Amino acid sequence: TFICLLGGGGRHHIVWIRGITTCSLAYGRSQWQLPVMTVPGSPGTHGVRLGPRVHLETGLLPLLLGAPMGACLTFDLKEVNSTQILSAMLSYVWPKDRPDLRARVVLSLGLLAGAKMTNVTVPFMFKYAVDELNQMSGHMLNLSDAPSTVATMATAVLIGYGASRACSSLFNELRNAVFGKVAQSSIRRIAKNVFLHLHNLDLGFHLSRQTGALSKAIDRGTRGISFVLSALVFNLGPTIFEMGLVSAILYYKCGGHFAAVAVGTLSMYAAFTILVTQWRTRFRIEMNKADNEAGNAAIDSLLNYETVKYFNNEKYEAERYDNYLKTYESSSLKTTSTLALLNFGQSAIFSVGLTGIMVLASKGIMAGTMTVGDLVMVNGLLFQLSLPLNFLGTVYRETRQALIDMHTLFTLLSVDPKIKRDLAPMLAVEPQDATIRFEDVYFEYMDGQKVLTGVSFDVPAGKKVAIVGGSGSGKSTIVRLLFRFYEPQQGNIYIGGQNIRDVSLDSLRRALGVVPQDAVLFHNTIYYNLQYGNLNASREDVYQVARLAGLHDAILKMPHGYDTQVGERGLKLSGGEKQRVAIARAILKQPPILLYDEATSSLDSITEENILNSMKEMVKDRTSMFIAHRLSTIVDADEIIVLSQGKVAERGSHQALVAMPGGLYADLWNTQNSKMLSSNGAGAGEELPAERINPKEEERKKLQEEIVNSVKGCGNCTC
Repeated sequence: TFICLLGGGGRHHIVWIRGITTCSLAYGRSQWQLPVMTVPGSPGTHGVRLGPRVHLETGLLPLLLGAPMGACLTFDLKEVNSTQILSAMLSYVWPKDRPDLRARVVLSLGLLAGAKMTNVTVPFMFKYAVDELNQMSGHMLNLSDAPSTVATMATAVLIGYGASRACSSLFNELRNAVFGKVAQSSIRRIAKNVFLHLHNLDLGFHLSRQTGALSKAIDRGTRGISFVLSALVFNLGPTIFEMGLVSAILYYKCGGHFAAVAVGTLSMYAAFTILVTQWRTRFRIEMNKADNEAGNAAIDSLLNYETVKYFNNEKYEAERYDNYLKTYESSSLKTTSTLALLNFGQSAIFSVGLTGIMVLASKGIMAGTMTVGDLVMVNGLLFQLSLPLNFLGTVYRETRQALIDMHTLFTLLSVDPKIKRDLAPMLAVEPQDATIRFEDVYFEYMDGQKVLTGVSFDVPAGKKVAIVGGSGSGKSTIVRLLFRFYEPQQGNIYIGGQNIRDVSLDSLRRALGVVPQDAVLFHNTIYYNLQYGNLNASREDVYQVARLAGLHDAILKMPHGYDTQVGERGLKLSGGEKQRVAIARAILKQPPILLYDEATSSLDSITEENILNSMKEMVKDRTSMFIAHRLSTIVDADEIIVLSQGKVAERGSHQALVAMPGGLYADLWNTQNSKMLSSNGAGAGEELPAERINPKEEERKKLQEEIVNSVKGCGNCTC
């Protein structure tokens, strides 16, 4: 039994043979054998773990499939074809809510029709002028006889010839000016929708994507939209119409032979262009892929600038980047050489057709059935088509490429968020009602790797509850589940008595303030990053939370104060300063519930003590949850929940837990505090002889004493 797991069409698919533990991932001529696994959260659905060597050639797939080893593909990619892309674009070009833009489209089409009509009259004006001049006597061309010359039919026709060319150009330029606002508005709206959609996608998508490749795909896609809009509306369609009109004129004015040669030439030209362009498409795809990989490698390396410096790997990074550029160079050369072949073939076909038409016209003149003006008209009609024909080849090539680029953009829009944002009631919760309840919650990131197993606990309104445990016990996962970055496979989570599945995401996340373990800042000013917690906050409010976080005085000492740029990801600030900015903006949000995920992990003991004292005021009468590794920061919690292997192992106050003999919390407490008093090789409570204490050991002992002294004694243990 073959089950299609990825893709609704096209050439890419994954199949699974029931009862066999590997599947075949195929794309074109490439194929991989991959292990089958159950997709987390979707019983009965199977997927694959993807390794770094799995690279596909086009579309969105490299963005999702270029994931780290062990990443799980759980996205449903809908196949988006060119017709769907053009249909989606039409809704932006002809928006129902913008009558002004629709009026511009109508006016642009009117100007286009005017330009084409005047364009076709130009060769006829030239024909009539030549025929008139051919019939007149030579003296009428004498400059001394200017008045009579001006009055001649030939001169009037020549003036009409010039006016037609000028009007055609005027109509085209006016059309471009009128339609420009429509094109730019469409690009802006599509780009905004894609950007917003990316923010609405699940955390799992963003953990598996490649930022550089995604950025380039969006950039190329938006540029492709601009080209396709102008090409299809004002170049491709009108040129095809003009080709048909010219063929009809030749048939009516000159006969079937002329029309047959013209149609044959145009058909051969179009067929050659399409066939060669389709053949060349794979080289453009390879070039795009190499461009994506080079951009991703450059961004990844620059983001990890410090790591590169730590290991002295600048030359290695440059060589790695150059290898991608070599691949791009090779693909680019193939594209350029095949373009030269295409251009030569197009020119040769058109030249043969033009020669045939001119030979027929010459025979007609010799036979007396045609005039010299007819020859000029035929020549003018064909030459008038030569420019749009040459451009038609370019338009077709670039339209194909633009559709490939736009395919990625619109496929991104087809990725459905796992966490649905359907219309749902608002979460109505006040600080006095802000309870948290986990009810038999099970969660796993990947199949078979359980993180939470039947976790249940309650956080009363206005209380401070701490969650502790070893690495990988699921502490930070609880914060992610509260924010609905993920859905639990089983169980329910309630805030203020309301199931978070049944309320809108916007209202849920407004009710939660979080200080993450890794505080990442925007490449902007300190003030911008602080105010980000509440965009409507006044400057004085921002100053106040900075004081509470112990940051105000340090900011004033900086060269530009609150207008100091923090650098990309906040690299110009120390770890402690970044953490304090994160704390301050969470306070500024004024949510009913505050979540601290290792909020003081980057601070020294003195700053930590000051911030902990400030936090007591911040969380007063407010529900708060502290995810902690350093137990000294949560000794005053109303309740401490100890996680072990995804389960609640112990719970109670600090005093009760440390008094529990052989308890997990007591062991953690003793490990972090009591055992730090033991010196190298010395028993508990023993002092090293003074002569054996070197300066480093003395400094270490002082640090131990400082840590222990910062802990408030509970009276129930030896510390």
